[in-house]
Amino acid sequence: MDWFATGEYDLAREILQRGIAAMFLIAFVSAHNQFPALLGDTGLLPVRQFTAVVPFRRSPSLFHWRYSDRMLRAVAWSGMALAATVVLGLPQLGPAWLPMLVFLLLFAGYLSIVNVGQTFYSFGWESLLVEAGFIVAFLGSSAVATPLPMLLFLRWLVFRLEFGAGLIKLRGGREWRDLTALFYHHETQPMPNPVSWFVHHLPRWFHRGEVLANHAVQLGLPFLLFAPQPVASIAAGLIVLSQLWLVVTGNFAWLNWITIVLAFAAVDDASFRWLGGLMLPGLPAAAPGGSTAPGEQPLWFVVVVLAVVILLLVLSYWPARNLFRRRQLMNASFNPFHLVNAYGAFGTVTQERFEVIVEGSASADPQDATAWRAYGFRGKPGDPARLPGQFAPYHLRLDWLMWFLALGSRDTAWFEAFLARLLQADPATLRLLAHDPFAGQPPRFVRARMFRYRFSTPAERRAEHVWWVRTEVGTLVPAVTLPPE
Repeated sequence: MDWFATGEYDLAREILQRGIAAMFLIAFVSAHNQFPALLGDTGLLPVRQFTAVVPFRRSPSLFHWRYSDRMLRAVAWSGMALAATVVLGLPQLGPAWLPMLVFLLLFAGYLSIVNVGQTFYSFGWESLLVEAGFIVAFLGSSAVATPLPMLLFLRWLVFRLEFGAGLIKLRGGREWRDLTALFYHHETQPMPNPVSWFVHHLPRWFHRGEVLANHAVQLGLPFLLFAPQPVASIAAGLIVLSQLWLVVTGNFAWLNWITIVLAFAAVDDASFRWLGGLMLPGLPAAAPGGSTAPGEQPLWFVVVVLAVVILLLVLSYWPARNLFRRRQLMNASFNPFHLVNAYGAFGTVTQERFEVIVEGSASADPQDATAWRAYGFRGKPGDPARLPGQFAPYHLRLDWLMWFLALGSRDTAWFEAFLARLLQADPATLRLLAHDPFAGQPPRFVRARMFRYRFSTPAERRAEHVWWVRTEVGTLVPAVTLPPE
């Protein structure tokens, strides 16, 4: 059974299972905290309205059967509890079917949330987590050796993730081809973090080097994930380093963290031991042939894993074809279960940053300029004097959609409902924000103004103590109020 199982990737399996479970834990916490206000019974895009027009076959979900905020929270708490057991390594101590069962429950629970999450769950890392959770389910437990076919398929997932993103950039904006994309990206990315301001002000030769390194990592290294060891481990290590740079310089929810975890599918135990010996001299070298002999695998486990591999290979046709299309799809699912998807991000980079500032007024006269007060969001830029925060791997869904709104997104139904909830001083909606200038009381009017934002220069930072400089460019929504009834 050496063709099927290996004892050379035991540490990789531990990292993959615990790491993906940690991402599920964060995702379910996010759903518990934000889903009811965004999509619940009184949310901005209620699930009941969605399931009334979209059939189960197009978006399989438990919530087609019934939805309530209480049921959503029950699913979220169950997901958190199950994910925590894997992070602690408990199911891995049992038979091979136990972690399989736990991950399939996590997969089904989170798929149910994603498939009714509409625009708030339309991000590529949602499909990535669902797909990764399904594949990792078939890595088994310590009772069996690690199945090689699943490790290879996880490498194929990383290949699609990285190579697809690299091709999107080459086929996208000219800024990726003339190496100027990162002149702007650190400033205009959806949600800068505390380091973004400093990186933005590095020399332009450095930013050109960032783009070159990005092209090398995304277009070259993915092929080496399938090379013999130690080449595959080195390629995976370089992908991890590139993802850590993205973690340091921005907020991209769990996209970078899950990519780091998945890259370990190409790192064998000997490489871990070598790295450990490098960091801790005197650590014993890896034993030849790995730490666990493959041994005899249960027949049912072999049959199940091979059946899943065949299914995934069949589903791979559509994303593989997509890689070679001139109009390559980005972050696309080809089936309602979000298995074997197409990935990619930032095919173009915006050169200017626009922000929507939402304000309210308690005055009876909307023309009273002194009465308008701004609502504060948790992550997106607002107050120019506020240092951008670090939120990833947690996903601030409302803040991300505000970035797309400022870019001119036509998907505005949720924003219209958001303004109505502010006029009602809806407690659940206000909890999504960092600052309510009316302390829970409803304003008489709300409006939305558009501003152009840029990072302050070092001189402006020293003189004015601001991280951003902004200029008003227009009104997105004039002063509105609720009808008398």
